[in-house]
Amino acid sequence: MEADPRAARKMAALAEMGFQRVEAPGMATESHRVEGNRHKVTCSRPSMGTLVSVTAIHESPGLVQDASAEAFLEMARVVDLLNRYDSSSALSYLNVEGAIPDPPPELSAVMRQARYFHDASGGGFDPTVQPLVDLFRGRGGEDPTPAEIESALARIDGGQVEMNGKGIRLGIPGMGVTLDGIAKGFVVDRMADVLGRMGLRDFLINAGGDIRSAGSREDGEEWRVGVQDPAKMGNFPDIIGLSNLAVATSGSYEIYFDPDRTYHHIVSAREGRSPQISQSVSVVAPTTLVADALATSVFVMGPDRGIQFIESFPQCACLIVDEGGRQWRSKGWRSATDPSNP
Repeated sequence: MEADPRAARKMAALAEMGFQRVEAPGMATESHRVEGNRHKVTCSRPSMGTLVSVTAIHESPGLVQDASAEAFLEMARVVDLLNRYDSSSALSYLNVEGAIPDPPPELSAVMRQARYFHDASGGGFDPTVQPLVDLFRGRGGEDPTPAEIESALARIDGGQVEMNGKGIRLGIPGMGVTLDGIAKGFVVDRMADVLGRMGLRDFLINAGGDIRSAGSREDGEEWRVGVQDPAKMGNFPDIIGLSNLAVATSGSYEIYFDPDRTYHHIVSAREGRSPQISQSVSVVAPTTLVADALATSVFVMGPDRGIQFIESFPQCACLIVDEGGRQWRSKGWRSATDPSNP
């Protein structure tokens, strides 16, 4: 029996968004007592090559399980709205029709933030790069022609996304929106909102490297998080402490369309290609959406401009690993392994 091509496209889209769709209805749970009557509980769901997990400290393991289950349901619901490959999604409707008169509030919220970061970054972050990403993917690893790139760029301009009380409209025919650089963060934040509403105060959500923290771990200290290794060798570029903060990483190693990784899922709307200076950019921010969008922006901008950009945002900091393995750190970056940095 042949695989359903629609299902395959949907799974590919979830991967590009940074999500992994839940494959099994069950939720794996680990629990043990940590101090007094408190328990450390980790709930996770299997997905395409990784786990989305919620780890929480609480007196009631049952409450953690119930809250985690609700958070996973919210994750699945919002992903279905923002998946551009699913013909029934709100984002797909916008891309096909060029406008959506009454968008769901989740799509409106993400699009407003995407437009904000497009303007703030001077186009470094651009949600309308779909034509260029699709071009790179569709070439099967071969170099696109200058004419193909020029044609794609003619349909890219985040400033042409119009939003008002009546809906969302794309101002250029053939324009398409992809929320790969921001949607994952949005959904993690929605999961965190669910956990907070259900009474959890100390937790960590890890969705394939997009991480949101609240409170502290079992010993009262900050949650410890290892920054992803671009070389995938298990050597963390750094370890950071998080409490009521988020971290997200954008990297050329995540999704690429040719063996040399010349064409990957992060693209510059100005230059019509994938930036090559950085291997990865990790950003700490108050929310995962902000961390996600800023990581993409800085990756496109490059280390010098990117660090200046990050330092204009309070409570935000970044660590950049360039193509040669050199590390660039903004002034606010805090390493948990540096005794001189409290």
